[in-house]
Amino acid sequence: MKILVLNCGSSSLKFALIELPNYQVLTSGNEERVGINDSFITFRNLAGEKVKRHYDIPNHTRGVEIILDILKEEGFVASFDEIDAIGHRLVHGAERFAESVRISPEVVSMLHECSQLAPLHNPANILGIEAVTKVLPQIPQVGVFDTAFHQTMPEHAYMYALPYEFYDKYRIRRYGFHGTSHDYVSAKGAELAGLDRSQIKIVTAHIGSGASMAAVLNGKCIDTSMGLTPSEGLIMGTRAGDIDSGVIDYILSKKDFDPDFIAPYLKNLVPGKTHFDPEDVTYLLTKKSGVAGISTQGPDMRDVDAAAKQGSHRDLLALAMHAYRVKKYVGAYAAALGGLDLLVFTAGVGENRAALRSDVCSGLEFLGIKLDEQLNSETFGGKSQVISAPDSRVKVVVVATDEEYMIARDTYDILSK
Repeated sequence: MKILVLNCGSSSLKFALIELPNYQVLTSGNEERVGINDSFITFRNLAGEKVKRHYDIPNHTRGVEIILDILKEEGFVASFDEIDAIGHRLVHGAERFAESVRISPEVVSMLHECSQLAPLHNPANILGIEAVTKVLPQIPQVGVFDTAFHQTMPEHAYMYALPYEFYDKYRIRRYGFHGTSHDYVSAKGAELAGLDRSQIKIVTAHIGSGASMAAVLNGKCIDTSMGLTPSEGLIMGTRAGDIDSGVIDYILSKKDFDPDFIAPYLKNLVPGKTHFDPEDVTYLLTKKSGVAGISTQGPDMRDVDAAAKQGSHRDLLALAMHAYRVKKYVGAYAAALGGLDLLVFTAGVGENRAALRSDVCSGLEFLGIKLDEQLNSETFGGKSQVISAPDSRVKVVVVATDEEYMIARDTYDILSK
């Protein structure tokens, strides 16, 4: 079965053509700047070489058309009839979706209802579904949810200490994200460590521009760092993560900010404005904070690393804060699990930044964590392996995440029933 996996962002469209049950990635790529000038696509050709082409991609429908044309022109499929299914990454399923589902008009309607909980992600995901429906209406589609893996959290972990009526009426609670990645790397990490996921205590750290952690007990998620939205938890590329709600109150209540000072942090610039509106605070916390807010270099860790090596205090501070927050969650989740057998790092920063892994694990010897620093320094660029020392009681593993495989697998399983 040939499955086209789509991951639609507001201005991007990642894709992969995967063949199952004998897992093979035929090609993968990414369209960027969709709906913006200078849009382009990168993909792997039949020889495995990376190709970049510039196109006018005004919307997601055109983006899907371009991907399909490339699949045919490059010889990955002789006709579109060879594509058996489309698997979509869907960010927020709220409590409505605890597992992957076949897409139907009813499912799309429910996704619209969930968009209030993920306004940056769900509308883009829906655009992807609508684009495929318009271009290839006969091909079955399956939705795989970021939130689904976390639906096993117990009530005491997912509830917020708000009046219970806010949950009862509006379902305000912790949902968590990156679930497809946490599911994959907890299983793959256990396999690499020679452990049985169904019998151990795991902490998974998905550290990229967006970042989250999960506590996995015997293969089931019991807690995760992101909450109602993808803004809670770790310090991220541009997101503040955990923050005192009083800070938000203070920013909203202050009416006499210097207008020149706040201008870069307003969602919509209004000359002379001296206060923040709620949408401005959301913009500040999600687009202007995190590593980008503390460092001098913005969110890219490679740039921050380079500046830190030159002695930049702010960049050194950003790196220290970033690693410290991850370390705090490792300790918290070890407590929630009642111990720890396996720690897994994944995603762009987690897979490639040895210094982060070293900083996080340093001082956690009391938990039984001991890195092999040589192995740690050699692990990057998609390499998956154990990086803990032979005498480390807790296994530490780096796993190159493969969300596309998980989406394709669920799509295959649902359509094979």
